[in-house]
Amino acid sequence: MAKEKVIRENWGTRVGFILAAIGSAVGLGNIWRFPGVAYENGGGAFMVPYLVALLTAGIPLLIMEFTIGRKHRGSAPVAFRRLNKNAEVIGWWQVAISIVIAVYYAAIIAWAGWYAFFSIGQQWGSEPEAYLFTDFLQMTPDLYEFGGYQLGLLIAMVVVWAFTLWVIGAGVKKGIETTSKVFIPLLLVMFGVLVVQALTLDGAVDGLNAFFTPDWNALVEEPKVWLNAYGQIFFSLSIGFGIMITYASYLKKKSDITTSALTVGFANSSFEILAGIGVFAALGFMALQSGTPIDEQVSTGVGLAFVAFPTIINTLPYGADLFGVLFFGSLVVAGWTSMVSIVQVPVAAMEDRFGWGRKKATMIFGGGMALVSLALMPAANGLMLLDVSDYFINQYGIVVAALVSIVVVVWVLWKWKELRDNANATSTFKVGPIWFVCLGVITPIMLAIILFLNIRDLLSADAESSLYGYRTYQAFGWSLAGGALAFGVIMALILRRRELPELETEEEAEAEMGATR
Repeated sequence: MAKEKVIRENWGTRVGFILAAIGSAVGLGNIWRFPGVAYENGGGAFMVPYLVALLTAGIPLLIMEFTIGRKHRGSAPVAFRRLNKNAEVIGWWQVAISIVIAVYYAAIIAWAGWYAFFSIGQQWGSEPEAYLFTDFLQMTPDLYEFGGYQLGLLIAMVVVWAFTLWVIGAGVKKGIETTSKVFIPLLLVMFGVLVVQALTLDGAVDGLNAFFTPDWNALVEEPKVWLNAYGQIFFSLSIGFGIMITYASYLKKKSDITTSALTVGFANSSFEILAGIGVFAALGFMALQSGTPIDEQVSTGVGLAFVAFPTIINTLPYGADLFGVLFFGSLVVAGWTSMVSIVQVPVAAMEDRFGWGRKKATMIFGGGMALVSLALMPAANGLMLLDVSDYFINQYGIVVAALVSIVVVVWVLWKWKELRDNANATSTFKVGPIWFVCLGVITPIMLAIILFLNIRDLLSADAESSLYGYRTYQAFGWSLAGGALAFGVIMALILRRRELPELETEEEAEAEMGATR
């Protein structure tokens, strides 16, 4: 009995694919993590190891994932299964990581949405930190103490999930590609206007001097500066957990792989530098107004976005409402385009591996993820759940999964030549031995060192360390990271004897129809 063919979409245009990939890469970390990391690791001098990391790790890994996805025409589990039957576990492992991230990522987007509204009239009051943790989140200090349930946050998260699932359910071409063509230019315009406004503030020049002034000694005396550069590139490009493999699986056969990877990599880094300019121009103004040094204003993550920036907005001499709406609106757009790509990974896996229709996969699996997210994240311990989950799934889940995928593909299965030839066949820029060295040697070594140092620092954290909170909740964190791997193993074992559906792209279906006429 012939296997039923499942028709997979293609991207409508190469531009649509590139914008969607950029939308995935450009996320919250570009705005609230990169500026602080760059400043703390040599300022302007950090751009040297950052560029080296982009060229020797980020883009080579992007090329690998783009090629695997396009060549094997499937989501992560299907693509790895076609690569080798025993490799399917890696794809399901990456699916599990995406599920965990999607569950808490929606909450951050909902926070940013509310804060865009709160910016009108600065409704967070004169003490943004107290407002965030006490009034808005009503946070409990214990991970296991759920406390109250935030109705406002729940409503915002329902909107985020509804819009996300609606776009994914509409399909790759009509949903993801169409919205990417609207929201990525919108993000650039919004953040561009915000940067221009920030540059007009008193003290902006001092902020930019602090951001760009190079500390060349740091590159020689602090080896961790180089590791931080690789870590920033790795975490900001959406590589290592199935997104780029899934997105590339919808490419047409003759798509240019290497040029697309270069475009996405440099576009992501350009936005990070733009974010650094905007953030440090604002921090320079804040330092001038408060009479304190700029280094005391620098922070990352939730503290920068929801405490430092509301504080800055409170003291702006003009356009405070606009500045706040633009900043938090940019967080919403950047976060949401990334979330779409994250949710697409498990939905596409169900669609490809089980032969489900797009709407069925979105409603059942995407809807199930939404219910878990809505049940957990609006609780008073939501920030604690988010913080611990984010730390362990990023530092140990994604890093280990990416490391394993590279070692298996390049060294165990020795597929790098096959992937190289496939990419070069349709690409303007050819890759060769240097790509192999970067992908097969430099990238896994750097990931292994980062992983070792993260584990060492966590286990040695004392009560005064910023890592001590993560150490307190190690049981939960390791269960989450280990559970993602266990999910991958179980799914691969269950499906080991199940044949793959015969997937056919729209391009191939059209060619067949033309041949039979």
